[in-house]
Amino acid sequence: MLPWKRALRPAAALLLAIAATLTPAASAAASAPTSGWNDYSCKPSAAHPRPVVLVHGTFGNSVDNWLGLAPYLVGRGYCVFSLDYGQLPGVPFFHGLGPIDKSAVQLDTFVDNVLATTGAAEADLVGHSQGGMMPRHYLKFLGGADEVNALIGLAPDNHGTTLLGLTELLPYFPGAGDLLTAKTPGLADQIAGSPFLTRLNEGGDTVPGVRYTVIATRYDQVVTPYRSQFLDGPGVRNVLLQDLCPIDLSEHVATGLIDRIAFHEVANALDPGRATPTTCASAAG
Repeated sequence: MLPWKRALRPAAALLLAIAATLTPAASAAASAPTSGWNDYSCKPSAAHPRPVVLVHGTFGNSVDNWLGLAPYLVGRGYCVFSLDYGQLPGVPFFHGLGPIDKSAVQLDTFVDNVLATTGAAEADLVGHSQGGMMPRHYLKFLGGADEVNALIGLAPDNHGTTLLGLTELLPYFPGAGDLLTAKTPGLADQIAGSPFLTRLNEGGDTVPGVRYTVIATRYDQVVTPYRSQFLDGPGVRNVLLQDLCPIDLSEHVATGLIDRIAFHEVANALDPGRATPTTCASAAG
């Protein structure tokens, strides 16, 4: 039996089928309208000529994952868009669970639509967790390198994790415990050593023409060891939050949802020509 399949079996016994119910709070948040982003009348400015596409993580969706970062970027003059991907039938709010190669096709279609609507030649991608890794399939195998200027990953599982690492996400998503089964290929694809990750990483982590930034925290309890998130190759910048602010205690989920130090570093990566030092004081910016 392959190692990734062996790793899948113990935790699969813990979690069965798709959650049919959500807490009222989760349901309300997922259905809430976005505020200032996914505005298809937005036209990129000369200062920010590329639209930003936000790519949520496992169990996330196009709203909940970005209630912090999307308004942060909109307030700085960016046209910001977010998609849902990796949906499973009958699961209205928890996404990122379908086969990751198929999710990358959804991202490709979404970026094409954003570029056609905004008139921009390229987009920048910002993804959290799986959303920071999945776009690499799009860049490498689906021609995304011709449409993307930069990929910024917040706590991305670029070289995989363990299934038990993925279960660390469950407390943050009420009802999600019933989701994690062998019938969720998007989870199996993320296990270190899976066929998907083996193909993704063979021959090098990057493709020419794209700038890569990885923003990691040493307190990540989902993608471990945290240095496995980092990429090798030209055009790569690997950032550890604690090198910027030693007292930043954010773990995996907080890095994408609420950490304004991470947000400031995202803004720097989107516009390196106007970058300013990221420090503990950036949390108030």
